[in-house]
Amino acid sequence: MYGFSIFMNKDLDEKTYSYIDKMANQGFKGIFTSMHIPEDEVSLYKKRLMDLGKRAKENHLKLMVDISANALEKAGFSINRLKELKDLGVTGLRMDYHISNETIAKVSQELTVSLNASTITPKDIDELKEHKANFSKLEAWHNYYPRRETGLSREGFLKKNEFLKNHSFQVMAFIPGDDSLRHPLYQGLPTLVEHRFKHPLACLLDMESMNVEHIYVGDGGLKDYTLKQIKGYFQENVLSVRASQTTTSFSYVLGQHENRQDDARDIIRSAQARFKEIPEIIPENTSERSRGSITIDNCDYGRYMGEIQIVKNDLAADEKVNVVGKIIAEDRPLITFIGSGQKFKIEKEKNND
Repeated sequence: MYGFSIFMNKDLDEKTYSYIDKMANQGFKGIFTSMHIPEDEVSLYKKRLMDLGKRAKENHLKLMVDISANALEKAGFSINRLKELKDLGVTGLRMDYHISNETIAKVSQELTVSLNASTITPKDIDELKEHKANFSKLEAWHNYYPRRETGLSREGFLKKNEFLKNHSFQVMAFIPGDDSLRHPLYQGLPTLVEHRFKHPLACLLDMESMNVEHIYVGDGGLKDYTLKQIKGYFQENVLSVRASQTTTSFSYVLGQHENRQDDARDIIRSAQARFKEIPEIIPENTSERSRGSITIDNCDYGRYMGEIQIVKNDLAADEKVNVVGKIIAEDRPLITFIGSGQKFKIEKEKNND
């Protein structure tokens, strides 16, 4: 499942409501928010949660709320009165901050409970079983990390997830957004340190490759084109990339393609490109081919003339291969995920993306 974050440090305005509606329409299914409340904003947070819950219900979105027992009580709610929260549209609670396993087990009878993935121990699992927790309602949620140096390593993440899955937990992790980054650091909110400042869709695909069941955008926004790329992947299984033009033959590479089933190590090969009727392609810009270069085989390659490729690994120049464009740096991480039979689309870069 895919989700996104809404922060309640300010009243929900039309821009926020529009973003929620847009994300729901693109295929996202859940919202994450936090109820760690400043002392002077208790009443504000209660109203904001009510407004957020209402909008979540209207869009058929799940709503996971990060809480402490004190925070709930401050806002006039209680773990002992879960129906009030459910009526608001809350479908789950992320429970941490010294809430007992007995309480967690009790809540799991009525709501989904997400536990801190990094701190779950075998002892916790034994206690939850002892208190008859509903494990079908328990999920393991990793944190996001605002500071540059503090994200998880891939190795540690995978090792922890293996432990969690062996105990039947579904795993959730955050990927960064690329708009409305969270103050005060504005460094993105990923779970993995290697995902910081990386393309959100590339991070999402990476999480999928590690069998993470729930993937949420940590930051408060995504750029319009990023959303378009994600929608294309969700709804059509097409990965769109933007490219800059190098030669006049660039127009031949624009549009939708499909990588060959026999996925090459160094290049992505458009399966049908060389079978299309095109004018003779004379040798032009037969330069070195760095990662992200888009090439067309010229007439010196005989029957291969017209084959379109995207370079995955740096290659030497070839007098039979024209370099006609290059995937922009922002989209280059997506190349990794254009595997065997994957559909992809090359679009011309626009300055206002």
